[in-house]
Amino acid sequence: MRHLLKPAALLCTSALFLISGSAMAQASGLSRTMVGKADVSVPGREAVVAKVEVAPGARAGRHTHPGDEISYISEGEVELLIDGQPPRTLKAGESFVVPAGVVHDAHNASSGTVKLIGVYVVEKGKPLATPAP
Repeated sequence: MRHLLKPAALLCTSALFLISGSAMAQASGLSRTMVGKADVSVPGREAVVAKVEVAPGARAGRHTHPGDEISYISEGEVELLIDGQPPRTLKAGESFVVPAGVVHDAHNASSGTVKLIGVYVVEKGKPLATPAP
């Protein structure tokens, strides 16, 4: 019986972690929905495809990725803030690339939701995004 409790406790803890992660993403105004994941030709890396939404008035929050981000804006307008570069305003139909490990943020100053498709070519086993100061 003791062996059954450990996996159950682990499952509950994992579920709480996922729920709290979703709540944090929603509270910040950023949501990422994974739509695909596959190995790429570089050993130890994978491509992750996600639908990303930034709520009106919200910021993604300063963060990094353990690989390159290639994104296409499908709806709305966003201010992209990449450390070491001047801010850029991007609109639906435009794309951007953020190199691995570079701190960046996105700000939706509009009254509509910004929607984009993000492709992340990242190191396997690492978190997709890590908060940055």
